[in-house]
Amino acid sequence: MPLGRIIIGPLTDRFGAPVTACGTMVLVGTFAIISAFTQTYEVFIAARIVASLAGITFVIGIQHVAEWFEEANLGLAEGIYAGIGNAGAGIGAYFTLPRIFGDGWSGPIFSTNWRAAFFYTGALAILVGLAYLVIGDAAKSAEKRQATKQGVTFSQWLHVATRYGAIVLASAYIMTFGLELAMNGWLGTYYREGFNEGDLVIAATFASTFSVAAGLLRPIGGYVSDVFKRKEIDLIARFEGRHREQWTFLALLFVVTAMLGMTVAGLSGQITAAVVAAFVVGMSCAFSEGAIFAQVPSMFPDNSGSVTGIVGGIGTVGGVVYPLVFAAPFLPNLHVGYAVVAITMLPIVALAAWVFQPHVAEHAKTRGIVTVGDQETTTASADD
Repeated sequence: MPLGRIIIGPLTDRFGAPVTACGTMVLVGTFAIISAFTQTYEVFIAARIVASLAGITFVIGIQHVAEWFEEANLGLAEGIYAGIGNAGAGIGAYFTLPRIFGDGWSGPIFSTNWRAAFFYTGALAILVGLAYLVIGDAAKSAEKRQATKQGVTFSQWLHVATRYGAIVLASAYIMTFGLELAMNGWLGTYYREGFNEGDLVIAATFASTFSVAAGLLRPIGGYVSDVFKRKEIDLIARFEGRHREQWTFLALLFVVTAMLGMTVAGLSGQITAAVVAAFVVGMSCAFSEGAIFAQVPSMFPDNSGSVTGIVGGIGTVGGVVYPLVFAAPFLPNLHVGYAVVAITMLPIVALAAWVFQPHVAEHAKTRGIVTVGDQETTTASADD
């Protein structure tokens, strides 16, 4: 999925969200249906890998929202899209599908519930994709569509991928969305092993509070970014005049602080404190993710798909790396891992502190770490 996100970004800029969304949904739906009919493990796994590309629609949606909403409301609009989308995924996986296709399923075509679930959701994905193509418009105006699709080349993609703005936002997404992925997969185990909570249902319920916070509160992060921009709020003198950057930086500090709080709560031995602390971590992730994706289309209005793909793809790295730290055998206990992860986030916060300075941030979308063709760039030393 990370590579898929990186690839689909510039394709969405070039061809528009309705085209790429339709193509993705039809592909995903087709292989979901294929997986319903499979008789061998190898074919099933191959079909499910292709079907997992459904996750790249996040990039398509972020780009499409950016093509329709004005800069002043981008944060809230992107936050609502991403937040409700994440919540929908959780509702479908844990509530809707198990109830529709439960143990007593005996419907048409399939008598096996899991095969029926793959078939009908695949068919629905195809219908949604086709409807998206027929009904959707790629942008609010022909001028906006033209500005976005022109110049979508590998050279242009490499240019935006190596700008300071894209680099810092992708790094920040590692420590926010990457952390969200890691915590979603880890917290159930943490509550069972760290507090001897033997009831799997209770442990999963505790873990779900993090997911609720991380998903549903994301619109708040985007909305606050909009407010900082509209009201020109300056809370950090070092970043004076860079209003969205100030909120993003505060949100990143919140993530680090919340992770340290997880260790403190865990060491207290009180599972209730740990559940509350995890909710706060989820809140910090939501605020940061909302802030980041308020900045992406604001900073790169004509390359929002390409940059979203880069940020969204690279951001998943944290979901792989952080669980290795949480479960590292050399740690004295399971609670210390959160503090260790918090410390590893400090270089990203330091990078943000440098890029968000007014004299650097002003050129963050045009200057970067390498020179690409005749694009306006500079090296890091030019801004020192």
